[in-house]
Amino acid sequence: MLQGFARFMVDTGFAQVSGGQVIMWGVVLILLYLAVYKEFEPLLLVPIAFGALIANLPTLGVVNPPMIQPDGSMAPGGLYYYISKGIEWELFPPIIFLGVGALTDFGPLIANPRTLLLGAAAQIGIFATFLGSIAFGFTPGEAASIGIIGGADGPTSIFTASKLAPDLIGPIAVAAYTYMALVPLIQPPIMRLLTTEKERKIRMRSLRTVGKLERMIFALIVCVSCILLVPASAALISMLMLGNFLRECGVTERLVKASQNEIINVVTIFLGTSVGFTMNAERFLTPQTLKIIALGVCAFALSTAGGVLMGKLMNLLSPKNPLNPLIGAAGVSAVPMAARVAQVEGQKSDPSNYLLMHAMGPNVAGVIGTAIVAGYFITQLG
Repeated sequence: MLQGFARFMVDTGFAQVSGGQVIMWGVVLILLYLAVYKEFEPLLLVPIAFGALIANLPTLGVVNPPMIQPDGSMAPGGLYYYISKGIEWELFPPIIFLGVGALTDFGPLIANPRTLLLGAAAQIGIFATFLGSIAFGFTPGEAASIGIIGGADGPTSIFTASKLAPDLIGPIAVAAYTYMALVPLIQPPIMRLLTTEKERKIRMRSLRTVGKLERMIFALIVCVSCILLVPASAALISMLMLGNFLRECGVTERLVKASQNEIINVVTIFLGTSVGFTMNAERFLTPQTLKIIALGVCAFALSTAGGVLMGKLMNLLSPKNPLNPLIGAAGVSAVPMAARVAQVEGQKSDPSNYLLMHAMGPNVAGVIGTAIVAGYFITQLG
């Protein structure tokens, strides 16, 4: 009887569980706690955590590749062998960008084009972390993928890693989305450190109204100019601007609603779980993961500082048209969370000061800027 029970246990998955997998179960619980109870990016962290859980269980028929049978026939692969091709073939991040474009109002950037400089300055964290990652022993491709975390843009981080560092997609994605969720905790201390009370009270001029034609032309010009400048960014930029053009043209309401809801929601589930499936114990529990998490927070902090300092510099160069430097922190790609943080910090100094729409300018500029930087790295290092 004991021998029969021993054979039964061997046939089950219990005998195949490793210590590393048990540790990963703890990582999964931490991610679920952050997502469910702290509400840190739950739409992405819940699927990522669930995918990581399944990746660290002895599954059959989930991620296995197609196999040639003894009789010469081909047995199909597992469910997520095919779904995860959405990352490998670079499908999911651009489709996410379609939804982001359909959800985003580029009007504040069009009304105040100089905020584009704030979005550009916020990319400094990416380049600084790229150099720092190389110093820590990462390859240039891996360093570029880690640096993109500084843009606080999960889909772009995954897109870049799939091209330049596919083995690091899991830790890079977790770091990127975790820091996106922690924007309200990470950014305020940096913003307060780099600005004075007087600067935080600066009131900016009201934004002008941007017309429908102007918005459509903007989407077309940005699409053409960015792709001509950095062709490798085409997948992200084209889908971002397609989504935005659908939003602004006013005659594709059904497509806009689908992009904003059904399409982006379905792809978010598949993207998150596919990322989670890359987080098996052998890949994730390495010294590299800790380095990536540390470098990621440095990248994000430097990007925040870069945007704020650019705002201060612009005030020195143009004192007659002051700009509240707090909105420079919104130059990262976390739309619209970073813009809301700028609004909250501004109102702590002046409760009647409304910075949200002003902060949306550098916020959407950051989305474009991070995609362009990712395209540049892919072109140079791919």
